[in-house]
Amino acid sequence: MSHSSSSGHDSSSGHDLAGYGWDDERERSFTAYRAKGLVPGRVIGVDRGRCDVVTEHGAVRAGTSLVRSADPVELPCTGDWAALRPGRDPELAALLPRRGVIVRSAVSRSSHGQALAANVDVAAVVVSAAVDVKPGRVERLLALAWEGGALPVVVLTKIDESADLAWTVAEVRRSAPGVEVVPTSAVTGEGIDALQAVLTGTVVLLGPSGAGKSTLGNALLGAAVLETGAVRAQDNKGRHTTVRRQMVRLPNGAVLIDTPGLRGVGLLDAEEGLRRTFADVEELARECRFGDCGHESEPGCAVLAAIAEGALDRRRLDGYRRLQRENAWAASRADARLRKERADRWKAITKSMRTTTRDRRR
Repeated sequence: MSHSSSSGHDSSSGHDLAGYGWDDERERSFTAYRAKGLVPGRVIGVDRGRCDVVTEHGAVRAGTSLVRSADPVELPCTGDWAALRPGRDPELAALLPRRGVIVRSAVSRSSHGQALAANVDVAAVVVSAAVDVKPGRVERLLALAWEGGALPVVVLTKIDESADLAWTVAEVRRSAPGVEVVPTSAVTGEGIDALQAVLTGTVVLLGPSGAGKSTLGNALLGAAVLETGAVRAQDNKGRHTTVRRQMVRLPNGAVLIDTPGLRGVGLLDAEEGLRRTFADVEELARECRFGDCGHESEPGCAVLAAIAEGALDRRRLDGYRRLQRENAWAASRADARLRKERADRWKAITKSMRTTTRDRRR
């Protein structure tokens, strides 16, 4: 476990599912499950093939063998709502439909995705002000957030360690137009109240190791619940002190999902997320003379005109193209895998039919 409490949440409030986001719509959709003797619960942590689930009767440790899937994205993850079979050996009987899910491409570079958090309302993209901002990383995380149905907020941490805070804030805002940017310091407390005001519903913290996600979480909690670690002085990188995704309740009524540091943030089927992340480029592109303008050297290109006038940073266009290429490559790999899986299934069916026919003839 990567926190000081035994279960990662306030167990005294386990009976109040509304405090974890349960609402009337979910209750109505759960009628058929209740008729089968199942109870609702929210997954607050997953590890070693089992998960911690908070229910209206308290927190339990449940098995997941009944909800296995060949697609890793469909496996239980922190934030999922589930129908639970209660008893001495609780089991998840089914996962309820998700209202969005934050997905990245698998770290293994396979064609599968990896679900980071489900049913998220706000994605807090955590960026350390103590080091140089990496705009490409900010844009990647914003694309993940938008694609997953979450409202992104950029949280600048460690502003007390920033060498040039005004420049850092401006650089982040150039990478996140239209997204709220909240500078904070867990040391001085600056910005924490302002951040509390925008974090509502289910919130997930996204960012690399060393960005200060767990420290930020503790500042929001008002207590040292999440384990934190030091950052290496030579490269300002942290080690993974959070080793799994975990959910805790915040004093303002929201619930927070802390995640391990993301070393790699590959995109997977994130076209809508990219369009929203680069809405400034998309808006300019609609003004181009040609509908299929490639923004290279075409006459009447509004994007190139904006770059020439200084209204758009050339890096934004280059970053958009790079992420589009990556997303298209990931999509092609997924398509190839699905085609192979379909072919393998047909081969198995054909083989079975031939065997059955042969047996009948004997």
